[in-house]
Formats: sequence, structure tokens, C-alpha cells
Amino acid sequence: MKRIASIALFALVSFVTVGFASAQQRAVKADVPFDFTVGNKLVPAGTYTISAVSDNVIEIQNRDAHVAMLSRTSPDDKQSRTGKLVFTRYGDQYFLSEILCASADMNMAVPASKAEKRAHDQQASLQNATQVFVALK
Repeated sequence: MKRIASIALFALVSFVTVGFASAQQRAVKADVPFDFTVGNKLVPAGTYTISAVSDNVIEIQNRDAHVAMLSRTSPDDKQSRTGKLVFTRYGDQYFLSEILCASADMNMAVPASKAEKRAHDQQASLQNATQVFVALK
């Protein structure tokens, strides 16, 4: 399948590597300024903590919005000098696609969900998708 052309859009957000008692747990924290989808669940804008539960699973939490969920991931070969979350945008829908943060040892790809594939198919005939980078500090 032909890859969708994309453009980068940068939005600065707060980022903190969260320390845990166990050295094997890794996490990042970010303020996401828009609603987005992980898997088939739409979650509201807000402050999220993303923790690596294992090499192939992350936990996404927003205590204020009472959001806690798990998502499958796969290792991502991409590297980033600055931490960032990467979202794919179709129209007004955002889908979390990557977590890139070398300082937290989290370079992970989130597989496209059925909802994202449906949005891709609907949007493909109208215009190109946009990849959105949420820069982390």
C-alpha cells in the first residue's frame, strides 16, 4: 500500500520523565492539547502518563479524566534527540502512533487500530493524512 504523504506539525508540551522505585519501569508524562484515539478508545485532551508495562505493552493514564488503559506496542527503530509523541491525523481525528523518548528508553510504535484504518480509508479519497508531533521537554 502506498504510504500517505505527511507533514509535520509541532506543538510544545510539558514532558517529564517519571522515576519509579523499580529501575526497570519507564514512563513519560505529556500534556496533549487535543482529544485522541488509542486503540478503539477516544480519550480527552489532558495530562497523560505513559508507562512501559513490558516490551510490548504500555499503560496510558490521565488521573483527572479517570482514564487508564493498556495498549500493545512494538519496538520502533526511529530515534529522537528530544522526546515526543507522534500522532497521525485524519481530518479532526488524532491517533497515537509512536512514543519516541531515548531518555526513558521508550521508542515504541502503536499499531493502527480498526478505527484508524477506517479513518484512513475514508480520508484517503479526500486528502492526505497529517502526522502530528507533540514535542516533549
